[in-house]
Amino acid sequence: MEKYKERIVDGLLSEKLEGMGAVLIEGPKWCGKTTTAEHASQSTLYMSDPAEKEQNLQLAAVSPQTLLAGETPRLIDEWQLAPALWDAVRFEVDHRDGAGQFILTGSAVPPDTRQISHTGTGRIARLHMRTMSLFESGDSNGCVRLGELFANPPQIYGVNELSINDIAYLICRGGWPIASMQKRSIALERAFDYYNAIVKVDISRVDEVKRNPERAKRLMRSYARHQGSQASLATIGDDVRANDGGSLAENTLYDYLNALRKIFVIEDMEAWNPNLRSKTAIRTADTRYFSDPSIGTAALGLGPEDLIADLKTMGLFFETMCIRDLRVFAESLKGNVFHYRDKNGLECDAVIHLRNGSYGLVEIKLGGDKLIAEGVKNLNALAGKIDMDKMKAPAFKMVLTGVGRYAFRREDGVYIVPIGCLRE
Repeated sequence: MEKYKERIVDGLLSEKLEGMGAVLIEGPKWCGKTTTAEHASQSTLYMSDPAEKEQNLQLAAVSPQTLLAGETPRLIDEWQLAPALWDAVRFEVDHRDGAGQFILTGSAVPPDTRQISHTGTGRIARLHMRTMSLFESGDSNGCVRLGELFANPPQIYGVNELSINDIAYLICRGGWPIASMQKRSIALERAFDYYNAIVKVDISRVDEVKRNPERAKRLMRSYARHQGSQASLATIGDDVRANDGGSLAENTLYDYLNALRKIFVIEDMEAWNPNLRSKTAIRTADTRYFSDPSIGTAALGLGPEDLIADLKTMGLFFETMCIRDLRVFAESLKGNVFHYRDKNGLECDAVIHLRNGSYGLVEIKLGGDKLIAEGVKNLNALAGKIDMDKMKAPAFKMVLTGVGRYAFRREDGVYIVPIGCLRE
């Protein structure tokens, strides 16, 4: 097994530890939260350690300070098993000198937040960790920095080393750290293992509410079919019912989806609302995404060969992978990723918006001159609608591709960048 692969979130964690008493790292299981936190901590408490779990839970109830004793930063892994630890950490931070006292990690939102009396504001910083981007897993050469595009460089250069077969494999493998260190035939099984754990165990264990595994499977398959779209929950519900062989109450649908959110399996994307020259109505529905593309392919039972045989479907899953990478990169740039769509059907797959008001427009296309030209057209059309008197002009426009050979800037200023060349 290879040594620890550096993560973009490493620098963010270090920065937050310098400024706050504690940092909470949240994200899906297997994304590497504990390993990353271990590299930054000086002592560790594993709440889920079978040999000590019962004792830890008892101490958390009667003497939480005992569990918090140790060299700092002290890692409290899977803290949500004992929500009372949150207030104990907050109290300790208030009564100790200095920042960087604790790191908390959790792969689920606590089932009962009534045990928490304080939000942690001003004491506990939050850090969202996702699965590995292609740059972090070593599959992107990182010739092009997303952050540098905000300076609108006159030229960029990079050579993409990923083929369409590579892209199909990386979509299905996902960004799971352990999978990135295994041979291909073994690595592809990790996403199916993850999917099976979700539907059989995790979706019920998150709040100890028994849920039907088969219904969970049908819901996740429906979500996979609607990923990258603004499908309403009613549409998703109808799709599930059509394959459920029975009724599905609306509150049951919400319950299952909320459980998936609590364990960070789905991560929808909010709409971007710019100032426009005209009164064009902007669609505000969230765009549906899994937190990692491999969850969707596993839900549909697809492998790399299946994607190659259906490039339209592959394009949808490629978009999910790119959104994951852009989210990872944007986090390091103190930014967020949004989606734009208006009533006329004009849309932009990703808008990366930084705190200072700078933003970049991104269209995602698997490849091909025709699709890239379509992406360029959409970018220019949207840029032309923005009221530059009320907000900044876009810092850059980029078509993010899968199989293009080179990264370069077109004569019209639009950047063409293969995902295999991009980094934060």
